[in-house]
Amino acid sequence: MPGAIQAIERAAAILRLLAHGSGQFGLGDIASSLGLPKGTAHGILRTLQGVGFVQQDRATGKYQLGAALLHLGTSYLDAHELRSRALNWADMLAARSGETVRIGMPLEGAVVVVHHVFRPDDSPQTLDVGALLPLHATALGKVLLAYDADLAGAAQHTPLTSLTRRTIVTPAVLAKVLTGVRERGWADEVEEYLPGQASIAAPIRAHGGLVQGAMGITGAVERICDRGNQPRSTLVGFVRDAARAVSRDLAAAD
Repeated sequence: MPGAIQAIERAAAILRLLAHGSGQFGLGDIASSLGLPKGTAHGILRTLQGVGFVQQDRATGKYQLGAALLHLGTSYLDAHELRSRALNWADMLAARSGETVRIGMPLEGAVVVVHHVFRPDDSPQTLDVGALLPLHATALGKVLLAYDADLAGAAQHTPLTSLTRRTIVTPAVLAKVLTGVRERGWADEVEEYLPGQASIAAPIRAHGGLVQGAMGITGAVERICDRGNQPRSTLVGFVRDAARAVSRDLAAAD
């Protein structure tokens, strides 16, 4: 295996140092604390400052953690809190529906799966936590697009990849579908992402009604849909009930 990269180790050490104590250190303090030449410490600090991970007080010349790094930390905590609040409800949804349960959040133009509960049977399954799913071709993604104007706007200017013959690839059609999602409060897809698979999802809202993520089930079309390829109303109810329960827990935690 390749060895550690010294520059990254030193940058990480500087960030850890800035995260302790008063959170503000001069160049000399940083260099002496970490046993680095001042020139080396200054070069790393300037790089970290350039990407927003560190900022310098103009009056004192001291360094502290930057807003960009704090935002990354907040994003992690948001995902962690969402997952922790949803654990019991996700397990219950899997038990009630008999299907795979996923919870997703937006990440870099996709849906990242932050929690996954296996379908409660003995079939071989793969853990999807960390997987990136397409926004336009999944029920989770449609929910996120429907309630995030910036996300939806970006999707309108990004080519929609065709994954199956049913995938929506026309921005105008997608916009109409998203309007329907907002009107009824849930989303679905039937063989738009994978042949033979369908999914249903509903929004998870934090305090103030802001949609923080989406929760849904995925399974074989014949189990998720009726003979007319419409999502079974019972399953839609299960998904919406679970998402609302998580939303209540998140709002109560604020």
